[in-house]
Amino acid sequence: MTEIILQTDQKSRRYSNKVDPKFLKRRSIFNKLAAYLLFAAAATSVFVTAGIVYVLVRDSMPFFEQVSIGAFLTDTQWTPMFENPQFGVMTLVSATLTVAGIALLIAIPAGIGLAIYLSEYARPAVRETVKPLLELLEGVPTVVYGFFALLFVTPLLQSLIPELAGFNMLAPGLVLGIMILPYTASVSEDAMRSVPMGLREAGYALGFSRFRVATTIVIPAALSGIMAAFTLGMSRAVGETMVVAIAAGQNPHFGFNPLEGGATITAYIVQMAMGDLPHGSIGYQSVFAAGLVLFVITLIFNLLSFYMRKRFREIY
Repeated sequence: MTEIILQTDQKSRRYSNKVDPKFLKRRSIFNKLAAYLLFAAAATSVFVTAGIVYVLVRDSMPFFEQVSIGAFLTDTQWTPMFENPQFGVMTLVSATLTVAGIALLIAIPAGIGLAIYLSEYARPAVRETVKPLLELLEGVPTVVYGFFALLFVTPLLQSLIPELAGFNMLAPGLVLGIMILPYTASVSEDAMRSVPMGLREAGYALGFSRFRVATTIVIPAALSGIMAAFTLGMSRAVGETMVVAIAAGQNPHFGFNPLEGGATITAYIVQMAMGDLPHGSIGYQSVFAAGLVLFVITLIFNLLSFYMRKRFREIY
């Protein structure tokens, strides 16, 4: 064994002596340059995020000098353009969470079902065909989804639910569920595919059916990835703009009734951005305050996703 090691060392030294020193120097420079470029890319993303937070906080501070944080978080009226304006952001938050909650009610069961089929049942050729087609839904413009919810889904639902309003939170919630389905299904399927085949074979050896193996072995083993997928899908639904702005209406109304219309945080920001708000007015400043709330909500869901992934992660 010692002779083999010595012969290997001698061969490696002879090979290193034959390598051109200029080549080694160029490779070293290239490696350092690549490291600097990658660090610059990572630093740019952090810098952009920090800049967004700075702008939101800076332009929100004058708003909170005129409106107390307590009234902002507890009032149930949002009338920034009235003679006696009220700024109860919970009105916008309730509509945002209602629409996102409906979307998750669609995306969770459909996403898990699709992920189980693609991971456990579909043949490789079928999987390689269905998954790219499913991910094509991500490329459809959100404006198209919005008009689809307003002009097709809403009339269809009104034929089933006569009391459904023309602008409601149910139709955009359903369409949002379809829109985030590629995220939830694709990431969940990737998490299930990463489960070692040995765990599946152990279940089959015990006489489990394929469905029982998927539900009692694969899903618990991939739970961290599945939870992260749906939490990120929730963040995507909360931050959606055009679907809710078109189909849910822009009338702020506190409540969680999906049959009524409502204004989400993103819909309010779009509404104010298209208006002629004087720069520096309290209405103008309320846009940044609402954006700050949306940023905090999204940050909470992202942190929850990170915690779920860390808490339930299985390393094989």
